[in-house]
Amino acid sequence: MNAQQPPAASSPRPDPGPGPGPDPDTSPGTPPTTPAPPSAHRHRRGRADWMFGGVYGTVLASALLAALEQEGGEYTPFYDAAWVLVTAVAAGLAHGYAHHMATHEHGSAGHRWLVLLRAVWHEWPVIAATAPSVLLLVLSGFAGWKESAVTAVGLGLNTALLFGWGTLVARRLGYRPGRALLIGAADATIGLAIIVANAVLK
Repeated sequence: MNAQQPPAASSPRPDPGPGPGPDPDTSPGTPPTTPAPPSAHRHRRGRADWMFGGVYGTVLASALLAALEQEGGEYTPFYDAAWVLVTAVAAGLAHGYAHHMATHEHGSAGHRWLVLLRAVWHEWPVIAATAPSVLLLVLSGFAGWKESAVTAVGLGLNTALLFGWGTLVARRLGYRPGRALLIGAADATIGLAIIVANAVLK
């Protein structure tokens, strides 16, 4: 008589182990993170663009003030003011057109013209940043100030504006106050370099 065989022990199922934990971004009580909408990125980029345009326009004004100064020649402040303004407008138009061509979009001719006009319009900070220098030259023409004094005051004013522009740009882009001040000081060194170059070359 055959002995009854014990039932074969079933092999235990492997322990799957702890599964992946909940996603920290989707765990209960934590709102899911969503990327910023494109409009927000465009807004931040546009805000940075006009501030960078202010820095560029201020540097341009300083360079023109230094270049237009003529020792021993006839001082023509209204002529100099006109040239600073015309150069700023030309620079803004050229930069806006170049930016439009670099980001050329397909579409109808009317749409392309609209995009071009918008790109050129966004360059207004370059022109606005030269306003202090233009105003200073115009006032010196009415008041009869000396050219060397006007140039020195204009270069010093623009250097201070460069420090302010650089600090403002850095703060708006999220830098801490200490780092923002360093960036402002770095921008101001451009104005100081123009002052030194003007003193050496003249």
